[in-house]
Amino acid sequence: MIHNIIDRRKRPHRWKLIDAIVEPTWHDNSVADSDKAEATQGEIDYEERKGLSVADAIAWAKAFPFPVTIYLYDEGEVGRSHPSNTSRPI
Repeated sequence: MIHNIIDRRKRPHRWKLIDAIVEPTWHDNSVADSDKAEATQGEIDYEERKGLSVADAIAWAKAFPFPVTIYLYDEGEVGRSHPSNTSRPI
C-alpha cells in the first residue's frame, strides 16, 4: 500500500516511460519533519523497476502488503540521485 509518493522527475509531464523505486515507508523516519511509520515483518528493503508507465508504477507499489514510499524518476535516472539504502540508519 502506498503511504507516500516522492516525485523526483525533472520532466513531470512524461508518463509513458519512467523509473521507480519502492521502499518501506519507515525508511523515511529519519527525515526531518516526516510522519513516522512502524516497521513490519516481511518487508523488502528496496526494489526498483525501469521503463514502466506511471500507472504501472503506482499499481506495482499499491500491491505491496505493507506501507511503502514510491519514488518516481525520469527514465534512465534511477540510482543517479536516489540515496543508497545502505547509508540509511536502521
